[in-house]
Amino acid sequence: MVPIRITVFEYERGLKYVKGRFKQLLGPGQYWLWAFGNTTICKVDMRSQYLSIPGQAVLTADGVGLKISLMAVYAISDPAIAINQVSDYRQGLYMTVQNSLRQIIGTVAMDDLIGNTQVDQQLLAAAASEAALLGVQLTAISIKDLMLPGELKKLYAQIVQARQEGLAQLERARGETAALRSLANGARLINRNPALLKLRILQAIEQSTGNTFHLDLSTDEQEDSSEET
Repeated sequence: MVPIRITVFEYERGLKYVKGRFKQLLGPGQYWLWAFGNTTICKVDMRSQYLSIPGQAVLTADGVGLKISLMAVYAISDPAIAINQVSDYRQGLYMTVQNSLRQIIGTVAMDDLIGNTQVDQQLLAAAASEAALLGVQLTAISIKDLMLPGELKKLYAQIVQARQEGLAQLERARGETAALRSLANGARLINRNPALLKLRILQAIEQSTGNTFHLDLSTDEQEDSSEET
């Protein structure tokens, strides 16, 4: 009989079975098996994987119906459990995350849910322990999409629009206040030093072309005179 070489890569683990019975977990490396022997090696990918959970109908604490879709990131932590004790660990993880979603959202009011960055962490904490029983380690859960009922969606859109309009009006009011404050400061300077006004007029003349100005630059000690530009 010719032996067969089995390579378990760095990102894999091997489950060794002899006559159908699990014997040991194999790390990365090369292993030789007889072609018609009683030993089998099943390789398991240990890299991070992604599980997409489409829109789930849930109720918030105040009775608002939503549809929420999730993305979960996980990796097999114990291949012997995930393969030998669970018929479909991926399906089991799907149901675990789904149940955790209903439990967490059911304790949060609608207004608190919008923009709440802590919900993802709460979902992860709620599902992690049950996922470990499947031989799986959950590393992240995130809400991909939150879909509101039609009428409620319109209402929140109006609230967001009103908030944006209010912020724009506030910014305009701040700009107008700053402009008035600048004018008031300028008026006080001119009142204390009238010569500043004449200097400002000269600056305006210098920046202007094609116009004629008549200026009275007389002082109390000089006779009135005029200048044309």
